[in-house]
Amino acid sequence: MRRVVVWALPLAVLLVPGVASAGPSKFECVRQQGWLWAYMVAFGVGFQTSLTPCVYPMIPITLGIFGARGNVKRSRAIALAAAYVGGMGLMYATLGVVFSLIGRQFGTQLSSPYFVVPLVIFFAALAASMFGAFELNLPASLQAKLNAVGGQGFKGAFAMGIVGGLIAAPCTGPFLLGLLAYVATSHDVLRGGSMLFTYALGMGVLFFVLAMFAVSLPKSGRWMEWVKSAAGIFMLLAAIYYLAPLVPQMRALQRPEMGFLFGALGLAVVGFALGAIHLSFHGGWPERLRKGGGVALVVAGLFGAWSWYMAPKQELPWLHDEAAAFAQAKAEHKGVMIDFGATWCNPCRELEHTFADPQVYAQINDNFIPLKFDVSDDNATNDARKAKYDAGNLPAVRYLTADGKSVGKVDRVVQPAEMTTILDAAIMGVKANSAVTGGTEVCAAN
Repeated sequence: MRRVVVWALPLAVLLVPGVASAGPSKFECVRQQGWLWAYMVAFGVGFQTSLTPCVYPMIPITLGIFGARGNVKRSRAIALAAAYVGGMGLMYATLGVVFSLIGRQFGTQLSSPYFVVPLVIFFAALAASMFGAFELNLPASLQAKLNAVGGQGFKGAFAMGIVGGLIAAPCTGPFLLGLLAYVATSHDVLRGGSMLFTYALGMGVLFFVLAMFAVSLPKSGRWMEWVKSAAGIFMLLAAIYYLAPLVPQMRALQRPEMGFLFGALGLAVVGFALGAIHLSFHGGWPERLRKGGGVALVVAGLFGAWSWYMAPKQELPWLHDEAAAFAQAKAEHKGVMIDFGATWCNPCRELEHTFADPQVYAQINDNFIPLKFDVSDDNATNDARKAKYDAGNLPAVRYLTADGKSVGKVDRVVQPAEMTTILDAAIMGVKANSAVTGGTEVCAAN
């Protein structure tokens, strides 16, 4: 079992970037495969979180609560573990309900520096802790007090589950924010709460194992420093991810050329070789400088690779003036495609990849005038636009005729194959409407 824990920890940390940068769109793509699969993914992500370094300081405390190292019967230890996990579940389910209710407000907060800057500082501080600037371990006096809870029965275990979920937050941040962002956009209170409860159950697997088998923990060593360094790098990437919407120049760095990708990956490889993982900031100045340079190169390289992925391979000739777009559509006998976007809306940016698909691009360019509304800011103008076209949630794409009649819409991330089907129907609607308004009788039009 020790070997499993040792190898699972670095593996879980290596999986963090895909989840940390997921945002709501990835969870929406998962949900499209079925709610059962979505809950399974939430459970799996929770289990990954339980294997990250921030949870490690809580393990001796939970062992004390479960009595796993004493003479407590296994059945009671498992029952105490269930109460502990139930407390974690309550805390995270409450988060899920709250974010499902605030929904729209959460998304707009990601464009506010008053929300984003403290979040970026939070992730930067976590990165510093992973690199050894300070320890995440709880003070010895507090650990002693928390260990005493183990003798307080099921109520104490339940209460400590709530506290344990909060203490684990430093490593749950990137995972949790992506899931909460999805929950916020879904506006489904029941599923929001149950999804986060399932996430907490995934986190609780480790504690059930501890209660059942009193697992001997692997001793801290060089491998743990490597794990922490990897976690620190991903925390810095998370900080940059949330900072990017506030810095338009960062989006200008997005390049679709393969050379840009290879260059970015090359920087990351050099950074790893220089010592981003295996060196320490506790060594002499030469080692510290190598470590710092390596970390900087890895972060820059991985962010560059992510920027390449997010860069559309071709962009539609967007207009931003509503009146001009509809006037041009009328003159050219086309429809209008309105794309509501925001700097903080990752699903909106993923739809740009769908628009860049050659077949989708040709369908739109030949039959629609592309109009983009930037609704990043929460103001009266943007509220009026979203109300006019029934686009309360993002992503939102609306297909209309030149005289404003709706012929199709998209309210989630869709792949090119599905988008072409939606476009086929919308194009038929535009042509039918054009034929009617042009005075030609079309029996199938309605």
